[in-house]
Amino acid sequence: MRSIMVLNAKGGSGKSTIATNLASYYATTGYKVMLVDYDPQRSSLDWLKERPSGRPSITGVDGSTGNVRVPRNVDYVIYDTPAAVRGKELTAHIRRSQSIIVPVLPSPIDMRAATEFIRVILDNHRVSRKETRVALIANRCRENTNVYHQLEEFLNKIRKVPFISVLRETQNYNRASERGLGIFELAPYLIRRDLEQWDPIIEWLHSRRSQPVKRK
Repeated sequence: MRSIMVLNAKGGSGKSTIATNLASYYATTGYKVMLVDYDPQRSSLDWLKERPSGRPSITGVDGSTGNVRVPRNVDYVIYDTPAAVRGKELTAHIRRSQSIIVPVLPSPIDMRAATEFIRVILDNHRVSRKETRVALIANRCRENTNVYHQLEEFLNKIRKVPFISVLRETQNYNRASERGLGIFELAPYLIRRDLEQWDPIIEWLHSRRSQPVKRK
């Protein structure tokens, strides 16, 4: 079973969008997927309510109610997390995940917040021992803007955490979300560019670089 978490203490970074699209990707690829929503706002679970019955199924779980048990037959569990997570709660979340994706928005406020948050994550013993692996993505970006280039430069300078992709600002994510779909389930002619941007994320998640180091 693979466990993937989307994590950032800063609100509004697009965690639910990333989490629901990951769940959609693995479900449409034929895997049994559980989507666990720890955010009291329940954005991921609300998305799942809109999912058409004929689409590949995804099991939704409200993680904010307490302990979550993942059945053995689940192939992928995707965790969506709340904002302002820190301390013991952050430690517990990291313990649950093999791979963590941190989305960062192109704004000075988000970059400053990410600097401290990434430092805290790197200080976690599971991350420092590579028992949980972390990667960064730039999210909701408008290319060829000054702030986008600032974000790209900022993420490239974080040497201990790989910067794996840039996701553009596009209405495709809203179109998919309104229908309970992932971007992978839209018409191919609409999403060609978006799929190209998701390729490095999926490649990283399928690589050993995202897998925990096994301790003897």
